Amino acid sequence: MNHDDNTLHRVIAIMNRDDIDYLDKIGKDSLFTTGIKLSRIKILRAMVEAMKELAIDGKDIKNEEDLKNKILKRVSEYREGLT
Repeated sequence: MNHDDNTLHRVIAIMNRDDIDYLDKIGKDSLFTTGIKLSRIKILRAMVEAMKELAIDGKDIKNEEDLKNKILKRVSEYREGLT
């Protein structure tokens, strides 16, 4: 696998209305506070980069709830390390 490949690939994501509205709210909050609107894809890319920094992997993940819990646990551990 070539990790230096910066070629972007299209990803189709099916999300419910609440999740899309949440992404749009983040983008609008950014627009109103900085003058720059974050697109949905920029938000999702930032989330992936954060997960990579937190070393989130797929071990023992059976569903979305497992993944969410793993993310929240790692974020909590990260925050504890800052204090």
